[in-house]
Amino acid sequence: MVKETRVVTAHLPATMAEALDELAYRTDRPRGWLVKEAVGAYLAEAAEKDRLIRIALASVDAGDVIPHEEVVKELEALEAEFARRAAEMEKG
Repeated sequence: MVKETRVVTAHLPATMAEALDELAYRTDRPRGWLVKEAVGAYLAEAAEKDRLIRIALASVDAGDVIPHEEVVKELEALEAEFARRAAEMEKG
């Protein structure tokens, strides 16, 4: 089965294009293959990020959040505990 393809053109900074050429040479891969791999990885990462953002927004909409003041209070308690432990280690 032949997959339909389309040509996409992008302008890259010269240093990036040179790095791409060097990688293509060192890995014995065509530049197009490397670009396709990179774009595929980026699209997968962006889709996962979008999925996680949508989950987080749904949680916020559902009221499933910790109030800012509680988070600050917990962080301050952790900082105090770490400072106490560091002081004990210095003494001991």
